[in-house]
Amino acid sequence: MEKEVNNDAVRQGVRANYAQVARFGNIGGCCAPADGAAESSCCGGENDPAAEHAKMASLAMGYSAADLDGLPEGANMGLGCGNPQAIASIRAGETVLDLGSGGGFDAFLAMRQTGSEGRVIGVDMTPEMISKARKNAVTLNAGNVEFRLGELEHLPVSDDMADVIISNCVINLSPDKAQVFREAYRALKPGGRLAVSDVVATAQLPDDVLNDLKMLSGCIAGAAFITDIERMLREAGFEDVRVTAKEESRELIRAWAPGRRVEEYVVSANIQAAKPKSRA
Repeated sequence: MEKEVNNDAVRQGVRANYAQVARFGNIGGCCAPADGAAESSCCGGENDPAAEHAKMASLAMGYSAADLDGLPEGANMGLGCGNPQAIASIRAGETVLDLGSGGGFDAFLAMRQTGSEGRVIGVDMTPEMISKARKNAVTLNAGNVEFRLGELEHLPVSDDMADVIISNCVINLSPDKAQVFREAYRALKPGGRLAVSDVVATAQLPDDVLNDLKMLSGCIAGAAFITDIERMLREAGFEDVRVTAKEESRELIRAWAPGRRVEEYVVSANIQAAKPKSRA
């Protein structure tokens, strides 16, 4: 069955969901806003359950305790399904573009690797996330990191500007993934590389999941099959395309929608590709 939700509804639903995450944290219970509720007074401080959830989730995704140290409060919200830093091989002096940068977590980790001679640009379509990330950048005095408001299908960057593009469980949220990959190709320098952690489908999702906006915003219903991702990347012009499923991630994914058995249909994957080098 074809999805019944249209592209605009997907974008609006995703934007609304992550605006709430930016305000209240990524955790159920007292730190998740009820309908129309103000932020819970239990959030924040040493016993902040949202912060603890984010820490445990990130460790489960493959980040190290050292990665989590020294970041501003709220930069890491436990959003993602893997660790793109582990496959990006970011080098000193490079320009990094982070798609769906959220509170700035992966952008700030990339900054540590590019050093002061490098540059990191994060793009996110949610104003609340951009505001949070910019405040975090000020806290870190991260002068070579900037955050821009924009959609991944229409990146607010020039052609051939990035050495590497990273993203963590965000491209699946786009209703037009082929356009995201075309934009990524445009933004990369010749010889540049794409290093993405995302969810992929391993079986046909049930109709009740496909047409559930909460499942779309929750990085489940928008998952594409590996063969489709490989095709879209190659059609965009990429070479050396590699999509590696991580079967061990099903345990992490099970917790995203308890009782819905979503781990039977999607899995986290490392997605890598390169833009061909200029020919002499």
